[in-house]
Amino acid sequence: MEWKGRRQSDNVEDVRGSSRQGGFGRSPFGRGGISFPSSGGSGRRGGIGSIVVLVIIFFVLKAMGIDVLQLLNQGGGSVGGSGYEQSTSPSGSTVSAEKKAFVATVLADTEDTWTKILDQSGQTYVAPKLVLFSGAYPSACGQASSAMGPFYCPTDSKVYLDMDFFDELSQRFGAAGDFADAYVIAHEVGHHVQNLLGILPEYHRMRQKMGQDEANRLSVRVELQADCFAGIFGRAEKDKGYMDPGDLEEALKAANQIGDDALQKSAQGYAVPDSFTHGTSAQRVKWFKRGFDTGNLESCDTFSNPV
Repeated sequence: MEWKGRRQSDNVEDVRGSSRQGGFGRSPFGRGGISFPSSGGSGRRGGIGSIVVLVIIFFVLKAMGIDVLQLLNQGGGSVGGSGYEQSTSPSGSTVSAEKKAFVATVLADTEDTWTKILDQSGQTYVAPKLVLFSGAYPSACGQASSAMGPFYCPTDSKVYLDMDFFDELSQRFGAAGDFADAYVIAHEVGHHVQNLLGILPEYHRMRQKMGQDEANRLSVRVELQADCFAGIFGRAEKDKGYMDPGDLEEALKAANQIGDDALQKSAQGYAVPDSFTHGTSAQRVKWFKRGFDTGNLESCDTFSNPV
């Protein structure tokens, strides 16, 4: 993907130095999606339960020979954190800066693409913010966590991304390449487009009245439409001459590798279709390619057509 030397979005919020409660591991199911606030609405964590957990962690680390107090006195960050800002490696800092520039460039491209498309239909595109965090960070939809994978929060209209997910996508799921990473960002921005069009609010309203299996099936249609919107973005990149040979295959491989069936079979040896929330590998590939081939919103109606 040809991305260097082009406009970068100003809508990137880099809070990696402020990330909190770093994760101790990643879920094999971490991939793009949407998140809604819990019934409490605030998404806050704390209270006596949190204090008890911290005390337990303190003594567990103490038993392992790790002096937390000494680490804190030496200026160490949060336990288990993986913030790029804390890296003392020059090469690591360079990689971090380049990844951030890539994300900002892709986000700028999504802004240009959707501004043009919505303008043609008489609507105004209001760009989302993209929050770069490391480990964990509070969002309006609850705690953003590396283990969750990237997600979009409709409450604050922000995409949350730990860039370590790109490494996981490449190393763990075998979906390497900058256009595979661009697909991830474009999928989350696709959820923002759904929010602007009123699709997400309607989905949220409907799912409150559904049983879990029915809500899962509706979620699949929402996620596949976001894949289709990501495909529309990909088509715009192709038309502008930004795509390299093999880029489309990178995106399709990523979509294939993070299908619900593929992830469940990899994690537990079998798939449970009623629990699918994002769609099968074949469905995700199909709808990304449909958006890419057509380049228009009408082709992405996953609610009226068989998925």
